Amino acid sequence: MNNNSNPGLKKTLGTTQLWGIAVGLVISGEYFGWSYGWASAGTMGFLVTSLFVALMYTTFIFSFTELTTSIPHAGGPFEYSRRAFGPTGGYVAGYATLVEFVFAPPAIALAIGAYLNVQFPTLDPKTAAVGAYVVFMTLNVIGVQIAAMFELAVTLVAIFELLVFMGVVAPGFSMANFVKGGWAGQDSFSMGSIPGMFAAIPFAIWFFLAIEGVAMAAEEAKDPKRSIPIAYIGGIVTLVVLATGVMVFAGGAGDWTQLSNINDPLPQAMKLIVGENSGWLHMLVWLGLFGLIASFHGIILGYSRQIYALSRAGFLPEVLGRVHATRHTPHYAILAGGVVGIAAIFSDELIKIGGQNLTANIVTMAVFGAIVMYILSMASLFKLRISEPGLERSFRAPGFPWVPGFALVSAVVCLVTMIYYNPLMAAVFTGLMGIGYVYFLSTAQRRHELEGQK
Repeated sequence: MNNNSNPGLKKTLGTTQLWGIAVGLVISGEYFGWSYGWASAGTMGFLVTSLFVALMYTTFIFSFTELTTSIPHAGGPFEYSRRAFGPTGGYVAGYATLVEFVFAPPAIALAIGAYLNVQFPTLDPKTAAVGAYVVFMTLNVIGVQIAAMFELAVTLVAIFELLVFMGVVAPGFSMANFVKGGWAGQDSFSMGSIPGMFAAIPFAIWFFLAIEGVAMAAEEAKDPKRSIPIAYIGGIVTLVVLATGVMVFAGGAGDWTQLSNINDPLPQAMKLIVGENSGWLHMLVWLGLFGLIASFHGIILGYSRQIYALSRAGFLPEVLGRVHATRHTPHYAILAGGVVGIAAIFSDELIKIGGQNLTANIVTMAVFGAIVMYILSMASLFKLRISEPGLERSFRAPGFPWVPGFALVSAVVCLVTMIYYNPLMAAVFTGLMGIGYVYFLSTAQRRHELEGQK
């Protein structure tokens, strides 16, 4: 491919911006989505599940950082698996990452619509969700430097707002509220604490989902070998503290069962303390949008780089790998992911499977992609340690092989559990993978030609 006609990505991102992306990608998970886990496991059961998942993510990030700094590539997990296991491994990892990053934004967009609906009851949440796509796809097309600075700004506001939430509800916090009925949820999975805790795994993962998306900005980092480890480690510490605080304070604000199946648990939790007409509540709704926007905007950046990298390697149509001549952004990739996301928002009958809330099913689909990608990434780390011992590793996974081993085994446990409790969504995930594999087989010649040009 002619580099003059298709310029590459620009190296413009520093450490603080990468930290902002790491936290921003995930921080909407503190605002919504996680409370569906209470319906399955209760507050106490979900707390145990969340602590397990937090440990899995911490060990995963310390291990994943080795891959990101050794192979700074826009494809991230796709490139690691392709290098470790060949084209088929690359395809599976690329598909899984695409599902994660393409299905997470519509769930967040619906939450943005729900938050706006609190202030404007006549506004259709789906209309607001589509409007969010239009605005933030446009911002991502304009340029990565502007996009990253915006991401950092809204992430800082979102963190501030979570701290405000905890401070406002603290005077009314009661541990008795949090523990009341805390070992039993309300949905069909609540057959005792243990099954409910396993069923709640997708919603605990939602607290941290997509932090690995920083890997997809690695080609645009000025000094990835130094800045990415700092961004990842600082990001996971920030998120664990915020997730724990938000979950505990929301659960202790009143009757937590009122918050377990809704898209705006924080405003509703605050309403239990300060009432419907409090200025604090209105401030939370408006500033709370920054948390949703931070993740929504950041994940658009992530999915576009994944689509771009897959196209550039011959796994997706060539047009999706083109970069804007002046903006140096993968504009067609940005638009393509948006089309899929908007379709998901309006596909209620297709995605509303198993009687669950539409948002809950979209979250589950995204988590399926994430877990499969985590498994392949950790397997790639082990494989590359053997097959490429001379690969430059400026950051090495601590406690090898135990730390990445724990991340790998934990992810396998999560995947098996999710398949058991979500068989229909697992079938949809596998079916889409099979359809994609047919396309993968049909494009083998193009990938061979691209490899020959290197």
